[in-house]
Amino acid sequence: MSRPPNQEFQEWWNKQREKNNHNHNHTHDHDHDLLLDKSPNPSFLTVDIRSPTSDPAVEKERTRSARQLSWVCLLRFQQVASTLGYVTNGFLILIRTANRRISSSPAAKSSRSESRLYRVIKVFLCVVLVLLCFELLAYFRGWHFSPPSVGSAEVLGFLGVVYANWLQIRADYLAPPLQSLANVCIVLFLIQSVDRIVLVLGCFWIKFRKIRPVAAMEFSANGENENAEDYPMVLVQIPMCNEREVYQQSIAAVCIQDWPKERMLVQVLDDSDDLDVQLLIKAEVQKWQQRGVRILYRHRLIRTGYKAGNLKSAMGCDYVKDYEFVAIFDADFQPGPDFLKKTIPYFKGNDDLALVQTRWAFVNKDENLLTRLQNINLSFHFEVEQQVNGVFINFFGFNGTAGVWRIKALEECGGWLERTTVEDMDIAVRAHLCGWKFIYLNDVKCLCELPESYEAYKKQQHRWHSGPMQLFRLCFFDVLRSKVSLAKKANLIFLFFLLRKLILPFYSFTLFCIILPLTMFLPEAQLPAWVVCYVPGIMSILNILPAPRSFPFIVPYLLFENTMSVTKFNAMISGLFRFGSSYEWIVTKKLGRSSETDLVAFAEKESDPLVESTSIHRSSSESGLDELNKIEMTKKMGKTKRNRLYRKELALAFILLTASVRSLLSAQGIHFYFLLFQGITFLVVGLDLIGEQVS
Repeated sequence: MSRPPNQEFQEWWNKQREKNNHNHNHTHDHDHDLLLDKSPNPSFLTVDIRSPTSDPAVEKERTRSARQLSWVCLLRFQQVASTLGYVTNGFLILIRTANRRISSSPAAKSSRSESRLYRVIKVFLCVVLVLLCFELLAYFRGWHFSPPSVGSAEVLGFLGVVYANWLQIRADYLAPPLQSLANVCIVLFLIQSVDRIVLVLGCFWIKFRKIRPVAAMEFSANGENENAEDYPMVLVQIPMCNEREVYQQSIAAVCIQDWPKERMLVQVLDDSDDLDVQLLIKAEVQKWQQRGVRILYRHRLIRTGYKAGNLKSAMGCDYVKDYEFVAIFDADFQPGPDFLKKTIPYFKGNDDLALVQTRWAFVNKDENLLTRLQNINLSFHFEVEQQVNGVFINFFGFNGTAGVWRIKALEECGGWLERTTVEDMDIAVRAHLCGWKFIYLNDVKCLCELPESYEAYKKQQHRWHSGPMQLFRLCFFDVLRSKVSLAKKANLIFLFFLLRKLILPFYSFTLFCIILPLTMFLPEAQLPAWVVCYVPGIMSILNILPAPRSFPFIVPYLLFENTMSVTKFNAMISGLFRFGSSYEWIVTKKLGRSSETDLVAFAEKESDPLVESTSIHRSSSESGLDELNKIEMTKKMGKTKRNRLYRKELALAFILLTASVRSLLSAQGIHFYFLLFQGITFLVVGLDLIGEQVS
């Protein structure tokens, strides 16, 4: 048995031979070389046959690559395994973090009504996931091309029989009631759309005919040749609660009103439970008292009734009987110096006029996407709804601030009541039933601030949509028994309450978040494309007309309004059926965006103040700007801001995305795109990626 050849020695020998041939300048033109082994132990004859293109280095690399192939595969496998482990571990950490933050966030510590709604949404999510798995199985087996019938499904096995029976059940029992519910929601949708179109046409008519309220008299801009007795006695109220960021600017804006000081009294109604804030507000009031402003500080030891209780307590003071009108400003509102001069004259000669409401102007409307979308909604509310109702029926809902009331009207209709969280709408409805009229001034603006975080905006919307249902339940029979005309009763019940406060959130949530996803799994029930796309698109264009600069945000606005429908629907249900969350009152968080610099700019640009700008600047410079700087430093040194997780929005996001996958399988074009983008919007909102984060 011969010994295997020594390959390493052979390679060395070949290299030495090539080197010697190179040194002696021998060239070989032969295609093959015959080499005789001259080793000391010539036990075998080695013949090296090489072609001109062969390269020993290449052969060596090939040999090494072959040896290392298994090690490279093992290395790659190890890298893939470590990557999968890292991703899996990160996913588990994400799930645990999300579960911990959802369960520990204030949004999760909600009422039983919200828990019920969340449980229903979770069950709905489980159902659509099971249905999607079933449809995927049927799709890959080709059953969507030729659906099996109950009689012929036995040849397809157990799954085929189950799928055939499912097709029959959904066609005979599930799809008809779903289609009926969809038809009802479509009718409600069309009725609400007609109402929106009528409002827009009324606004166009007002603009075309240049209709606006006319005051019987005017106060001169400079106040010359006027007696102080010609100015009625006005009480100005500033209700606030722990308003550390905005208390200075709101007090300063009211104290520099161009109105005789002896004819105006300012009440700072402080419900703060923070002792430091109380001391700061009290010091601010004392500073303006030293400047000659008639201003009082009031603090309630027992905070009952929230804002309504605060205003009711202030109106119970003995000196209130000396005043004829009361102007109300929330803590983040800064009226122009001529606010009273522009509003009070409308009461002259109008003894049946109870309220003059002005428009809100937002200093932070371009701060982020959330404030831009809010600006679209509120611009339509003030430009269209309030203006049209004020011109044609002399009634609209009081906005709770930036308005002037006749004190006699407040007393005649019962004053402030603590029975709902919308005390402003409550007193407006009662005053309307007593025969009083309202005027809305679209050209008089009052600076204010929009909520910049989704958390604050969501709580605000919950209060705004649960309160009207509380009020509707309480005053329904009062409306029927009132002495107003039948047309006014119909307007209050069917338009003001039912259509705009109840039907709107009901069909928005039911139609686009429940029925539309279900129609993907029950294709026998259908929603036309014009319901899903065209009519909502037209309504969005109408809504955005009062804010034309926001037109690039029309698609986000449409999707975001559908996303907010879950909050509005939950609030409407809780208010209608008296669930615990309906009486929850949380003060909307302000960030102090509308600073005194904004007040000065607004006064110089949009008003004709008699007060010299130098005095405004002087009041600004002396109003404690150092304290504002300290507040800013405190905010920067405070808790780290983070985004919260909202479980109802996240669950609905997965429902809509699951329905979009089912829609993709059935090649439904417009439905797929709507479900996909709507699901992404719910996901963005559920992850709190819109607006500012909270501490």
